[in-house]
Amino acid sequence: MEDRGSHTESHPVPNALQLNHRHLGSITMSSSCCEQQLVCVTGAGGFIGSWVVKELLQRGYRVRGTARDPADRKNAHLLALEGAKERLTLCRADVLDRDSLRAAFAGCHGVFHVASPVSNDPELVPVAVEGTRNVISAAADEGARRVVFTSSYGAVHMDPNRCPDAVLDETCWSDYDFCKRTENLYCCAKMMAEITATKEAAARGLQLAVVLPCITVGPVLQQTLNVSTHHVLRYAMGTKRSIPNAVAAYVDVRDVALAHVLAYERPAARGRYLCIGTVLHRAQLVAMLRELFPQYPVTTKCEDDDKPMVKPYRFSNQRLRDLGLDFTPLRKSLYETVVCLQQKGHLPVIKQKLRACL
Repeated sequence: MEDRGSHTESHPVPNALQLNHRHLGSITMSSSCCEQQLVCVTGAGGFIGSWVVKELLQRGYRVRGTARDPADRKNAHLLALEGAKERLTLCRADVLDRDSLRAAFAGCHGVFHVASPVSNDPELVPVAVEGTRNVISAAADEGARRVVFTSSYGAVHMDPNRCPDAVLDETCWSDYDFCKRTENLYCCAKMMAEITATKEAAARGLQLAVVLPCITVGPVLQQTLNVSTHHVLRYAMGTKRSIPNAVAAYVDVRDVALAHVLAYERPAARGRYLCIGTVLHRAQLVAMLRELFPQYPVTTKCEDDDKPMVKPYRFSNQRLRDLGLDFTPLRKSLYETVVCLQQKGHLPVIKQKLRACL
C-alpha cells in the first residue's frame, strides 16, 4: 500500500531525553465515568487490539476480549496486563458466528471491532463484510450503545487520480476498481467493511466512530511479530535488500489505541478519524533507523534510484487532534520498536562501537 503523492506535514523529533516519555492525551474521561462500564474488544490478542485492551484497563473499564481460542498461549500477555486479573475476561468468538458474538457482547455498553486479518486472500472481502455485519447486528441486539470500528488508511489513500496537492483527510476514499486491479484486496475489504458498518449502524440506531490507522509501529505486547514490526526488523537487519521509491504513512500503536478510546468516550464523536502521525519516503525511514542504530546493517539501496524521489503528500489528522490526541514522533516509535524487538529476542543485540579518543 505504498502511496506516491506529494508534500507532507512536518513533525518535530524528540531528543534522547524525550525517548522515554509518552504523552497520554490532554483530555481523559474521569475514572468514575469508566468505573464498572463493560466493553468488548474483538481481536483482543492482536497488535492493535492488545493496546486497546491495555488503554481501557488503565482507564478503569471492565473489558471482555474475544479470541478464537482464549486458552492459546499467544493471549497470555493480555492476562498479565495491569488490572487484567480484576477486570479482564477472554471469551471465544468468531465474527462469522453471530451467536458467539451476541454472547460476547451481552451486557456491554460498547464494542471495539478491531479484529481483522491482514492478507490479500480473494475471500477476504466477503468475510470482512459478513463479519462486520454480524458484529454490528449482534452489538445492536445486545443493547450496546456505541461501536468503534477499526478501518484502515487503505480505504482512504489508494487513488491514482488524487491531485498531488490535495490534502488526504476523512472525505477521501480509495478507488475500489484500482485496488482490485492492483490486487490490493486488503484495501478492498476495508472499504467494503467500513461501508457495511456505516449502513448497518445507521439502520440499527447505533452510534459509530471509525478509526483509520496507517502503517502501525511501536512496541508490541504479544510475543509474535505482526506485519509492520516485521517490516522494521527486515530493514534494520538489511534482509530486505532495497527500499521502494515510494512514500508511506506511519503512526504509533499507542496513538491508535488512544484514538479508539477517545472516539468511544467523546459523546459527539461520529464518523471517520484518520489516524496518521507522519508521511515520509522510505529512504527517510531507513535513514532514521541508521541514525538511531548505526550498529545494524540497515538497508541502504533504493529501487529506481535513477528516478526523482517521490515526494510525500499532505494530510490532515485534525479530527483526532480535536479529540485530544497528540501524535508520537516517528523517531520515538522507531526507537522503541527496535528496543522491543531486542527485548523479545526477535533482533540480536549488537553493541554500538565507541569511537577511539584521539
